Amino acid sequence: MTTIGLIGAGAVGQTVGTLLVTAGWCDAVMVASGSGRTAASLVTDLEDMAQVTGSHVRAVHAAPDAMSGCDAIVVCPRAAFTNTATSDVRMAGLAANAPLIAALGRCLSHYQGTVVVVTNPVDVMSRLFAATSGCARVFGVGSHTDSARYRLALARLLDVPVEAVAGHVIGEHGDHAVICASSTTVRGLPVAVPLREIRAELVHRPRRINAALGRTRSGPAGAVLAALAHALGLVDGVIELAAPWRGDWYGIPLRFTSGTPTVCMPPLAPAESVQLQTAAAKLRTAYEQTAVRTALRGDTFR
Repeated sequence: MTTIGLIGAGAVGQTVGTLLVTAGWCDAVMVASGSGRTAASLVTDLEDMAQVTGSHVRAVHAAPDAMSGCDAIVVCPRAAFTNTATSDVRMAGLAANAPLIAALGRCLSHYQGTVVVVTNPVDVMSRLFAATSGCARVFGVGSHTDSARYRLALARLLDVPVEAVAGHVIGEHGDHAVICASSTTVRGLPVAVPLREIRAELVHRPRRINAALGRTRSGPAGAVLAALAHALGLVDGVIELAAPWRGDWYGIPLRFTSGTPTVCMPPLAPAESVQLQTAAAKLRTAYEQTAVRTALRGDTFR
């Protein structure tokens, strides 16, 4: 029986739960949240959905420390804070979310399954969760969403089917994302990427969603399902996820074969290599400062 743990019942957690119930490839979804009230309510809503759609997937309310037997756990809680940042928007959640993620890591110490982290800044939070939990299979979504947006934007600008575009966005899920333009192809051929227009779309696309809906949800939730399907060996293929590489953590392409990942970095132009080094240094500094602060606290998830 395949069981997925879902920690966080906000916008993304609700959408992930919905997708898991309708996808039907797992047998149970265990839901937890900080207050417990939202988790219990989400379980009730998912039960209704399973009944009306004929899904066999069972939703249950559970505490995080009861999820040790889950095949995978999705970590998507968000601390209560008001984000007023106009730049580096995702990094603005660092101080608020880090104690929460560190507490969850300690709660799930040495969990043996797969963890998919969504909470921003996702590259730093993934590393922090891995460090505090000791879990060996931690991945962060973010770069997969960025890459999907990149391919979609480029396809529209060039008036080609999105399926014809192959290219990655790596590094930070944020202002220092690296567009791998030099290795991008359309129908297998190199292409001149209009970087200014692409960068503008990558910045403004999530802001348009947030302005009208309050929070991005469907795209990140879809990235979570893709990450789970690859990491659990349901499908093989390449997906961009935050993972450890050469001493740092950031978004990189991973080729999954029967659930086993191998790094498959594209060739980078000199400028892209410099951008990646800059992103790595930024994320490393943020993690080191955060790790020191959270080490001095003994927060528990509640």
